[in-house]
Parts: sequence; structure tokens; C-alpha cells
Amino acid sequence: MRQYLRCFILVLLTTSCLQSQTDSLIMEETPPYYQIPEAPESYNGTNVVARMIDGLGFRYYWATKDLRDGDLEFTPGNNGRKASIVLDHLHGLSTTILNGTLNKPNVRPAEKVERTWEELRKATLENFMAASKNLRLADGEDLQHLNIIFQRGENSSEFPFWNMINGPIADAIYHVGQIVSFRRSSGNPMDPNVNVFMGVRKD
Repeated sequence: MRQYLRCFILVLLTTSCLQSQTDSLIMEETPPYYQIPEAPESYNGTNVVARMIDGLGFRYYWATKDLRDGDLEFTPGNNGRKASIVLDHLHGLSTTILNGTLNKPNVRPAEKVERTWEELRKATLENFMAASKNLRLADGEDLQHLNIIFQRGENSSEFPFWNMINGPIADAIYHVGQIVSFRRSSGNPMDPNVNVFMGVRKD
């Protein structure tokens, strides 16, 4: 009887361990921003910008969820860029935003990395999340010490973080709106149950 109980407990512990590992793996593989993170407890410069990036990340998540090959190839015509090129640009913007929270140079020309669409989407979302976390962990006055740095060969240029707000962050929000419009035009509109004001999907 004791041996039976020991075996039973061992099976339960093993199953629990395996389930925990599986849950952890699923969490790691699932891109962030299914819903917007909790708001910071206080208002300061870095927290406000972090929340702006969280809003961007949430909108990007749902604007790009379940895109089909036809959606990625969609173009509005009149020599406009197709959706996949806009999404490549959005990834570049997410990298610039992340680098700005680290005072890390943006090397030009950027290194080309071959990725599937799902890999590119996940990388973009993770960049937004990492940038937000960096700002939340920073001191509220740290924005004045952060810069956008561009490096091309031996030449570099720096811009204050003000330019990050009206530049890459605003630009990324603009292009997410383009993707929402493009997918509606290609017959695959964004999930209507997404509430961008509240930052949740209504079940």
C-alpha cells in the first residue's frame, strides 16, 4: 500500500512538473500584448512613454493577428507599399524604439535577418515590450539622458528623446492604422471584439 502511494505521488509530481514546463513553454512562445499590461502606479515621464508603447503594442498585436498571405501581399494601388513592406518597416521602428531606451546606436544600413512572418511579428512585439519594461524600470527623469543614436560607418548623429515621441513612436502608430485599413480592404478585418480604449478583447 505504501509503495502504491509513493508511486501515485510520484506520478502526480511528474505530471505537475511536466504541465508547469509546458505552460512555461507556451508563455515563452506566445507573443506579448494579447491585452494591455497593468498601468504604472504613478505618472512620470518614463511611465507615460512606456504606456504609449504599451498602447502601440496592443494595437499592433490585434492589427496583425491572423493575417493571411493575401493580406501580407495587399497593396492599396497607386504605387503604394504592400502590407509586408509596411510590417518590415514597423519592425525597424520597434528596434529603434528599443535601442532608444538603451542609448544603443542604430547601425545603418541595418543587418538583414531572414524571418518568417510569424517570427517577425513576435520579434516586433517583444521589442515593444522590452522598451516599455526598460522605461518602467528607469527613473522618471531619465528621459533627458536618453537619445536616438544613428551610426553609419564612423559617422554618428544623436537626437533627444523628444524626437522618439513625434518620430518612431508616432510613426509606428500611424503604420499600424495602415495595416488595419489594408486588412479590411483585403477582406480580413480586425477582430471587432477588441476594445483599444480599455486594452482588452471582449469575449
